[in-house]
Order: sequence, then C-alpha cells, then structure tokens
Amino acid sequence: MGRKSSKAKEKKQKRLEERAAMDAVCAKVEAANKLEDPLEAFPVFKKYDRNGLNVTIECKRVSGLEPATLEWAFDLTKTNMQTLYEQSEWGWKEREKREELRDDRAWYLIAREPGAGPVAFSHFRFDVECGDEVLYCYEVQLESRVRRRGLGKFLLQILQLVANSTQMKKVMLTVFKHNHGAYQFFREALQFEVDAASPSVSGCCGDDSSYEILSRRTKFGESHPHPGGGHCGGCCH
Repeated sequence: MGRKSSKAKEKKQKRLEERAAMDAVCAKVEAANKLEDPLEAFPVFKKYDRNGLNVTIECKRVSGLEPATLEWAFDLTKTNMQTLYEQSEWGWKEREKREELRDDRAWYLIAREPGAGPVAFSHFRFDVECGDEVLYCYEVQLESRVRRRGLGKFLLQILQLVANSTQMKKVMLTVFKHNHGAYQFFREALQFEVDAASPSVSGCCGDDSSYEILSRRTKFGESHPHPGGGHCGGCCH
C-alpha cells in the first residue's frame, strides 16, 4: 500500500506542477492582451521611411479600428489570398474570414501613408499553442504597389520585437506550401523554422496537407519540451 500511495502522490504533484505551469503561461498571455499599445516603448518602429516608402505604423486592438479599416483589411486579404485558399483543402470561406479578422482577440499593425490611407497590415494574437505562450501571426498583407520594399519584413520584425517584449516564447504563423514566394520569404529571409506542430512533423493531417506551421523562437523560447504535454490549442479566453 505504501508504494501505491507514493505513486498517487507523485501523480498528484505532477498534475499540480503542470497546472501551475499552464497558469503561468496564461498569465503572460492575459498580461499581453491588457496592454494599451505594445509598441509604446518602441517609437522608432512606428515609422518606416525606406526604399521610397514613408509610412506610419500603429498597433491597435480590433476594437480600436474604424469599420472602414477593417473592411479594407478584409478586401485586401481576399484579393491576395482567395485563389491560394481555393487551391487548398480549406477553400475560401468568406464569412469565416470576416469573423476571424473581427475576433475580439485580434490585434493589428496598420501601416498608413500620409493622406493616402492604409497600405499594409498584420493581424496577430497573443495565445497559447501546444502549451506555449506565443504571438500568432494570422495575416501579413500588403497592397501590391508597396511590396518588395522591405515593409513586410519590417512588420514581421515588429512582431518579433513585440513577442520578446511580452515574454512570448515564439512567433508562429501558417503558410501554404504552394505560396512559394511567401514560404521562401519566411524560411530564408526571416529564418522561420517548421514548427513541431506542423502536419509534416506531427503527422496529424497526413503528408498531403497543403500548409506548414512555421515559428521563430524569442529569447524566452525553450529548446526542451514544455511540461504540459503534447496537446495543441488555445486557452485563457
């Protein structure tokens, strides 16, 4: 009986430790979501004046955006991504994409040209994936006339900065394999790696999945597995 009792105590202690670890993860996500402006401490990143572009960059919750800006973000996403979605197993689902962009948890980087309105945006969230606190990038979309001038890379560098400043463990994103330019951009120019949660690594969706999950660790990222096990999914909301 003594051995059984000891094992039971060990299991209980392990559960308590795992719960405490997850509580700590969720606390970091909640703290990040309470910020008024994650870019407030980094004013130099609120402007991009290079390669013939002169734009201001703001970081706002979805609730702080004007309806016209959200509609522009949807239209740009549709223009840039509809065909790529239709070539995947997901298909293009307009209502779901609108809801995703307007979700209460959504944060935005918006790049604007003076007197000309928005020209690029990133939709991201602070969340939990596979037991880790992460900044998940849902979209990086640019108007065609401002591409290939370093602005997209700059927006991703801002996300990495924000992830570090909020103590997230990594920046994550999903990219279609057939979106060759974007895949190469993330893997080579930005040094993202295929994440352990990606179908090609985890085997969760078979070998014929049309997408990869990529990630880049922050200085708070760990190389060893988290204590929470292998379950993937968000929490804290």
